[in-house]
Amino acid sequence: MGHDHSHDHAHTNRTRLAWALGITASILVAEVIGAIMTNSLALLVDAAHMLTDTAGLLLALTAANLIMRKPTMKRTWGFRRAEVLSATLQSALLLAVGIYAAVDAVQRLFDPPEVQPTGLLIFGFVGLAGNIIAMIIISGQRGQNLNMRAAFLEVVNDALGSVAVIIAAVVISLTGWMRADSVAALLISALIVPRAVALLKETTHILLESTPRGLDLNAVRSHLEEQPGVLAVHDLHASQIASNLPVLTAHVVVKDDMFDADATGGLLRNLQQCVAAHFEVSIEHSTFQIEPESHRLTEHHSGC
Repeated sequence: MGHDHSHDHAHTNRTRLAWALGITASILVAEVIGAIMTNSLALLVDAAHMLTDTAGLLLALTAANLIMRKPTMKRTWGFRRAEVLSATLQSALLLAVGIYAAVDAVQRLFDPPEVQPTGLLIFGFVGLAGNIIAMIIISGQRGQNLNMRAAFLEVVNDALGSVAVIIAAVVISLTGWMRADSVAALLISALIVPRAVALLKETTHILLESTPRGLDLNAVRSHLEEQPGVLAVHDLHASQIASNLPVLTAHVVVKDDMFDADATGGLLRNLQQCVAAHFEVSIEHSTFQIEPESHRLTEHHSGC
C-alpha cells in the first residue's frame, strides 16, 4: 500500500512537472523575442533565468521518471538519489545566473542603454501570467521532495523576476529613467542567489551523507542505551538517501546472557520501534548489529 501511494505521488509529480516545463519553455521563447525587441537587460536576464529554469525543470522531470524505477540488485535504493542530484544541478544553475546577472547589471548602471517600456511591460505581464499558472500547478506537490521543491522555487523566482520587469517598465514609461532596467536586473539577482545557496547547501548536506537535520545522535545513543539489556552503543551512523528517506546503523552491545535467553529478537524490535517513533525524524530504515559484551573486547571500534 505504501509503495502504491508513493507511486501515485511520483506519477502526479511527473504530470505537474511536464505542464510546468511546457509553460516555462513557452515563456522563455516569448522573453527572448521581447528582450531583442525592447533592448531590455532585465528581460534578457529573466530570459536567461527562464533558460536555466527550463533546463532545471527538464532535470526535475527526468529525476521524477527515474525515481519511479524499482530497486535492483545493482541499485538497491533504485534511483531515489536522482532527486537530490537534480536539485543540486538546478540550484547551481540558478546561482550562476544570479551572479552573472548582478555583474552585468552593475556594468549597465554606468552606461544604460535605451529601453522600450511598452514592449517590456507587455512581455513582463506575459511572463508573470505564465509563471503564476506554473506555480499553481506545482504548488500542491512542492513538499514531496527536494526535486519538487527546487522546481517550485525556480518558478517562484521567475514570477518575482517578471514583477521586477513590470515595475521597471512602469518606471521607465513614467520617468524615462533607463537605469530602472538595470536596477530590476539587480533585484532579480538578489532574489535568485540566496535561495539558490540555501538549496545547494541542503542538497550538499545530503550528498555528504551528513546526519539528517533535526536528528540528535547523542540523544539517539542515550535513548538506545536506556533499553533493557543494552550496555553500550557504538559505530552509530545516520544519513539520508533522499527526501523523507533517512537511514541509521549502529552496533549494540548487550549482556551475554541475552543470547542464552534468546531475547535478542525482542530487543531488535524495540530498537527499531524506538528510532521509528521516538524522535522528531522518523527512521523507518534502521540496521542494528547486536553484539555480546564479550565480543566488544575483540572488536576494533571506529566512527561514533
